[in-house]
Amino acid sequence: MTYVVVEGCIKCKFMDCVEVCPVDCFYEGENMLVIHPDECIDCGVCEPECPIEAIKPDTEPGLERFLSLNAEFAKVWPNITAKKPSPPDAKDWEGVPEKLEKHFSPEPGEGD
Repeated sequence: MTYVVVEGCIKCKFMDCVEVCPVDCFYEGENMLVIHPDECIDCGVCEPECPIEAIKPDTEPGLERFLSLNAEFAKVWPNITAKKPSPPDAKDWEGVPEKLEKHFSPEPGEGD
């Protein structure tokens, strides 16, 4: 089992999860984070740290699309190991529907 970052992270990109990860398995895109499934040790410390509940265990049904997205982009986006400020408008994006289809960016973030 591993954990997966889901749609809620898009454009919110809170990074509380990055700070607690003991194996540095988060990777940064322009407007969201992903978890590398081969690096995640299933410790679960990141899940309760996400203020918008955008981290889920991969055993939850219906996450296939996000499992693929996390695996794909963790290979090309830079690793991030330290918390950075969230976007200034992050709170405005909480709960916005269809963020994956309308707002996801495949561009990499800055990483560490």
